[in-house]
Amino acid sequence: MPELDSALWRDMKDYLRRRHAPICRQWFDELEPIGMQSGLIRIQASTNVQQNYLQRKCLDQFTEAAQIVTGALVAVRFVNADDKTAAYTHTAANQAINTASKPTEIALRAGPVAPPASSSAPGHRAFDEIVLSPDYSFANFVTGPNNRLAYAASVAVANQPGTAYNPIFIHGGVGLGKTHLLQAISQTILNQNPHLRICYLSCDAFMNDFIDCVQQGLMNDFRHHYRHVDVLVIDDIHFLGIGKRERSQEEFFHTFNALHQSKRQIVLSSDSSPAEIPQLEERLTSRFGWGLVAHVGRPCYETRVAIVRAKMKLRGLDAPDDVISYIATKIDSNARELEGALTTVQGHAALQDKPITLAQAREAMGDPASESRPSQVTLQHIIDAVTAFYSVRLSDLQSKRRHKSITMPRQICMWLARKRTRFSLEEIGGYFGGRDHTTVIHSIRTVDQSIRNDPNFAHQIDHFKEQ
Repeated sequence: MPELDSALWRDMKDYLRRRHAPICRQWFDELEPIGMQSGLIRIQASTNVQQNYLQRKCLDQFTEAAQIVTGALVAVRFVNADDKTAAYTHTAANQAINTASKPTEIALRAGPVAPPASSSAPGHRAFDEIVLSPDYSFANFVTGPNNRLAYAASVAVANQPGTAYNPIFIHGGVGLGKTHLLQAISQTILNQNPHLRICYLSCDAFMNDFIDCVQQGLMNDFRHHYRHVDVLVIDDIHFLGIGKRERSQEEFFHTFNALHQSKRQIVLSSDSSPAEIPQLEERLTSRFGWGLVAHVGRPCYETRVAIVRAKMKLRGLDAPDDVISYIATKIDSNARELEGALTTVQGHAALQDKPITLAQAREAMGDPASESRPSQVTLQHIIDAVTAFYSVRLSDLQSKRRHKSITMPRQICMWLARKRTRFSLEEIGGYFGGRDHTTVIHSIRTVDQSIRNDPNFAHQIDHFKEQ
């Protein structure tokens, strides 16, 4: 097969970075163009996960780049390292071109309960049902106080499916990393045990598949499919408790029992803990807690900074520290919104063909810099004001001393830090001598009570707030 000219491949990647920057990843540099024949460009990916992701998510963009660069109606196909086939007929090339012109399906859904005979090989069904993202690996997951337990448990499950924690139930708000952990578990199991059968789908897909099989009289096929997998991974299981889902819950109950009794791994994610899922049968609530229930919370400032850095590294981006700090400060809700903000800043810079700067990031996020804008309150500002007023030193506030002359300023600092900064309770306590979050909570309650009961004390607090 004729080799693809290196200049054409370089121009294709440059085009993708300019016109489709959000999809570009650092690992794209690992892709290897095998050659071009009969109008079909074959590009080799390092892993099956990369190949499937590129074929399902990036095919249109790569095809567009190839056609612009070559000036011809060519198509792109991604292959894996095990694909040694070198020759393709004109018919295969034409089929690839027709396929490339159609929009690819990106929704997470279950495959049919009766797979075609050609997909009967172990492990193939998992790739047909879902699109695993190479981004969602354990190596790319940023840990912090908000998700450390869920991460450690997920790693244990991936290394010992069916024996570590079964089931593992991960719950938390939107965009906090639940799907990332589920995909990381799936990828690790597939890499370490390629013979295992993994079924990974959304709860909505499970229920729709159940309804379709009931209507078509295929319940035996449905039960055989879901009760004979080695790993069942279901995202957003809380949808099982929304509306009248008695039959769906009963079917999942029996599926759960069949898998658990045969020591097959079950992985579930939800927006709520098992006890908080409305209209969920008590027997399911009980079973969801048999293994490990792990919560993921909102990331603290340091974790958000680390997330932004990790996302930038994944995309091969470079930006000053003040831009990273600005994004982490501006977006304090979840990792998904942090990534969205980074995409906005990246796209804005690409359109202007300029490097990412703080001014550009502010403009992209609708927050233009202003000289008259008041400076942000920092922990150092609070400490300077309080230590000056009470004539104490920072070392006193961070010490173990419990004298009232030290305790009160320390509690006021913690109260102001909680009210005026984005630091978490753990971060505030850690700064003031390594105290835990319960000490910070106690300090906040003490100051609140003093404000209500002592007008002079309330006046002092107002003085600090004005500063």
